[in-house]
Amino acid sequence: MIKRWQAVAAATLVTAAVALFVVVRSTAAEPVNLTITGTRYAATVLIADPAPGQVTVEIKVSKGDADTVALSAVMAEMGHSTPEISATKREPGRFVAVGELFPMSGVWELSIRLDGPAGEEQLAVKTLITR
Repeated sequence: MIKRWQAVAAATLVTAAVALFVVVRSTAAEPVNLTITGTRYAATVLIADPAPGQVTVEIKVSKGDADTVALSAVMAEMGHSTPEISATKREPGRFVAVGELFPMSGVWELSIRLDGPAGEEQLAVKTLITR
């Protein structure tokens, strides 16, 4: 037979777990908007929903005439890296990439590889992915 205090403790734990689940699920991460400038190119990266798993990343190239753009990410502290994802050119200077860049929350270094008439350049910027 369960003692009364054990039943109250169990009910309290279940209530706390449900409340925590609701709060975490309703807390949306702020969009990531990063601008980075290199020697040949400058780009702004927008991640509307920066969370682990599948993400959509928009890249706007504001300096240089990039023909191709690809993204990858590294979490050096944990020894994680992701394969490169090619972005699709939507219009001149605007690319969109869809894929799994961030398998877990934490600080990631996002690498943007741009290639065009000016040559190839790799830009890197750190970002925090939460949730």
